[in-house]
Amino acid sequence: MKIEKVEGIVINEKDYGETSKIIDIITKEHGLISVMAKGARKMKSTLRGISSKLTYGYFHIYYKEGKISTLIEVDVIDSFKQIRSDLLRIGYAGFVCELVGQVIRQQVAKKDFEEIYNLLSSTLIKINECFDPMTITNILELKLLPFLGVNPIIDECAVCGDVTSIITISADKFGFLCKNCRTNEYIVSDKTIKFIRMFYYVDISKISKLDIGNKTKNEINYFIDDFYDKNTGLYLRSKKFLKKIEC
Repeated sequence: MKIEKVEGIVINEKDYGETSKIIDIITKEHGLISVMAKGARKMKSTLRGISSKLTYGYFHIYYKEGKISTLIEVDVIDSFKQIRSDLLRIGYAGFVCELVGQVIRQQVAKKDFEEIYNLLSSTLIKINECFDPMTITNILELKLLPFLGVNPIIDECAVCGDVTSIITISADKFGFLCKNCRTNEYIVSDKTIKFIRMFYYVDISKISKLDIGNKTKNEINYFIDDFYDKNTGLYLRSKKFLKKIEC
């Protein structure tokens, strides 16, 4: 059996038998795969530290399409030490890993695997570089919506198509609203409108600065949470943990 080298990030791990574990890896080449790390729970195993959640590297595996592959070794690119040292960053990293895993499970086309993988790796790198984790996560959430087939309308009013008098945004009405189409929706700040559109189109890997006030940041986060709850059908267990540590 041929050994294949794939670039990936471990998004989940679970015990298997007395000494082994199965890890779920988001890969650039194959999307989401499950890999057996034999004996990885033994204290002296060479796989013990390099098969844990959030390991980012090149995985040498016996690849079996549609089945559980077998891990041989890992060339680690990054272990995300800054994320692992902070509970809030751990919470957001866990959330984005679960989110990307669920998105890929929604029968995403193979041609999209690399783009989704790059979004995840860029997001984790920025969180590890100590950019605001909520804002970076919100950017990822916006960018994943097209893969779920529910991307919001953010270039014009979602109701009438007007582009000159946008004053708020609504998850119920699927995007921006102008002053004539707004009914009783909360009016967000001009900065919130500006940043939501900017976030939708920005390249996460090229972000070098984020300067956003708390009011704007919270309005953006509220809209995205509301949009996901009402329009995606996804349920993320890690969101409960995230809400607890944010309090």
